[in-house]
Formats: sequence, C-alpha cells, structure tokens
Amino acid sequence: MEELLNRSVPPLPPYETKEKAVPPAELRGAEFVRFYRSLQPGPPRAELLTRLARDFGVEHGRVAEAAAKVLQAREQRREPGALLQAEDRLRYYLNPQYRGLFQQLGRLEGGLRFLVELRADLMEGLASKAVDGPHVKEMNGVLKNMLSEWFCTGFLNLERVTWQSPCEVLQKISENWVDMKRRVGAYRRCYFFSHCAIPGEPLIVLHVALTSDISSNIQAIVKEVPPLETEDTEKITTAIFYSISLTQQGLQGVELGTHLIKRVVRELQKELPQIKAFSTLSPIPGFTKWLVGLLSSQAKEQGRNELFTESEWQEISEITGDSSIETLKKLLNTNEWVRSEKLTEVLHSPLMRLCAWYLYGEKHRGYALNPVANFHLQNGSVLWRINWMGDTSPRGIGASCGMMVNYRYFLEETASNSALYLGSKQVKASEQVLALVSQFQQNSKL
Repeated sequence: MEELLNRSVPPLPPYETKEKAVPPAELRGAEFVRFYRSLQPGPPRAELLTRLARDFGVEHGRVAEAAAKVLQAREQRREPGALLQAEDRLRYYLNPQYRGLFQQLGRLEGGLRFLVELRADLMEGLASKAVDGPHVKEMNGVLKNMLSEWFCTGFLNLERVTWQSPCEVLQKISENWVDMKRRVGAYRRCYFFSHCAIPGEPLIVLHVALTSDISSNIQAIVKEVPPLETEDTEKITTAIFYSISLTQQGLQGVELGTHLIKRVVRELQKELPQIKAFSTLSPIPGFTKWLVGLLSSQAKEQGRNELFTESEWQEISEITGDSSIETLKKLLNTNEWVRSEKLTEVLHSPLMRLCAWYLYGEKHRGYALNPVANFHLQNGSVLWRINWMGDTSPRGIGASCGMMVNYRYFLEETASNSALYLGSKQVKASEQVLALVSQFQQNSKL
C-alpha cells in the first residue's frame, strides 16, 4: 500500500519550476483506481484513506518558509509585485499533495465518478469513526471543494423523467412501477441533474406535484394514482416540490439542490406560465427526537415538564393513566400515541406550537437547527405553514409526530429573504407560524 501511494501521489514541484513540471502518467492514476476498488469496503479502504490524508498532505516546512517570506515582504515594504508573488508562493505550498492525485484522477475517463465514490466512503468512515482525525477531515473538505468546482451548474444538465425515459433511468428513480406511475404521470413532474462526464446518471432528483392549492398531506400526493386523462392546465395553479433526494452520497455538501429548484422553477414557468404559487411539502426530521430530549432533560433537572400547560398535562395524564413523563416519552418513541384518538386530539395544539418553535426558534450557530428548514430558508423561502398529520406513515409519525411543513417561494422576494437570513439570521415566517410561536412563548418553557 505504501509503495502504491508513493507511486500514485505526485510530489509537489518547487514553486519556481511548477509550470515546467512533467504531468504524472495516466497509468499511475488508473493503477490507484484499480487498487482501491480491489480493497474490501471498511477497514482496508479506511487504512488507505487515513494514510493518504496523513502522509501526503501539506508540507509544513515549505509553508512556514513561504509564510516567513510574506511577513518579510510586508515588513520591508517591498514593491507590490514582490508581496503578491510571496503570497502566491504561500498559496501554492498550502496545497496538499493528495490534491494533485485527485486532479489527476478527475482527468481520467470515469475518474469523476470514482472520486464521488471515494468521498462517499470517506464520509461513511468519518460518520462511523472508522477514519478520524484532523488530517482526514481536512482531506474530506479539500475533495468536497474540488467536487463543487467540477459539479458547478455549467457542467450540469437538467433532464425530465417521463415514461419514454430509458429503463435504466426509470429504475434509478424508483424500482416500484406503480410508484413510478404516480411520480411521472398526469399532474406530476420529475427532474434530475446529470453531469456531462457521467451522462444519464441522476445526481439529485426533484419530484413535483401540479395542483390547484398548496398541499398539506403527502399521502394525498404519493398514494393517489393520477388520472390517466390529459392534464387540464386550467386546474394547475401551484407547483409543490414534495421530494428532493441526493442519489450520490459523495456529493453531500455540494450545492446542487438550490440550483435544481431554481432551474425547475424556470422550466415550469415556460411550460405552465399560469402557475402562481411555488411551495414545498417538506418533512421535519429530528423533531420527535428533539422533543423527547427536552422531556428527558426537564424531568432530570426540574423533576417536572414545562412544555405543556397544567390543564394539558392533566388531560394527558388522565388518558394515559400515568402522570410520569416516561410514559409520554415511551408513547412518542413507539408511535403508540396515535392509536388513541383522545390523546391525539389533546396533543394537537401543544405539538403544533412546539414544532413551530423547533423550526423557527431552535438554532445552530444562529441558523435553523433543522437541516431541511436551513436549506430552504437559505434559498429565500418563507416558513409558510405547519400541517398537522401531514405524513401519517410510520416513518412520518416517528420522525416528526406526523407533521409536515410548507416552505413557500415568492419568486420576487427570494433574493432579499435569503440575504436577510444569511446576513442577519432572520427567519421570514407566515402569520400562522408566528401565531404558533407566540403560543409557545406564552405556554411552554425550555
């Protein structure tokens, strides 16, 4: 393994001769690809990635020397050209050696696909702690930035999936033909981005429902088989983005979803100019986990819960036959609470206001804690409406107590909303959401 890495990773030439350096032979890159793919997923690949990150990173001695020359040029107040050259030298030596390997692999036929696979392994290893440490995290960041450049919008093709699409494309969208009929039939659209170097391979997929109003329930979209007749365009006034999924895990963190939504909006405006409303119907992953965590911490620290009013808690206790928080936590964790109509009715109001606060008020470094909310708010959407029992599937009940949310895109306001959120960390929300947040502030305590 060590010999292969020494052969495959091109050394960084001295700054003075960087333009004259002989490019590495393609055979070296191809050898690396074959060797990597011959390794079993898991520990063998993790070892190679760890060695690559640790032993072929930045040459710190050269960086220190170049940094000293920048400081020297500033202190001596040398001419601007000399300072700029010193800074360029420092930038050059800050490149890790493995970056040269990635550049070489990116030029190979099928190399870009391989790098996406390699980063997927890298991210899986970081998540499972199979690979760890600052060197590996740094290499992951470097590769993500390189992929962001290679997968910029200029290299991406927008494609629509229809019944006439190649069979292999349809199978990658859904392996269930009944489900596929729902997703590409009348009043439905399905689009994906592909890359010019990986033609026909969906990278990220967006599903759209064409409706007459803003949908509040996902089952009405994904379970209902659209009629076979031709679409009545007069009935279509709204586009609902109800599913967006990244098919290549190695592209996590590469900004594809934002560009896909914008491109699809333009495409729909051309095809159906009468559409006036663009909205999502989005999941709220992590809400139940957050809620159960709050119940646990309040029980531990205060011996009581302050998320529900006294009257609400009394009703909950009467229905469950137990006034302990542990009983409610168990019901939430097992989805059993929805079996009781009375309990579902009592929990409706408090869970709606708690969910509103979770989306609007819970932050990570000043931005929305919920990753889906953060994504759409960054894009300039409005936190529009929280929908009770918007997803009644076991997964929906388990993740978000059955609630879903609409993020509405007012096209003339998205740029200003995005700037407001990214710059001032302010969330634009509707009257419904703000009223629920106000109810939370009056009736619940964290």
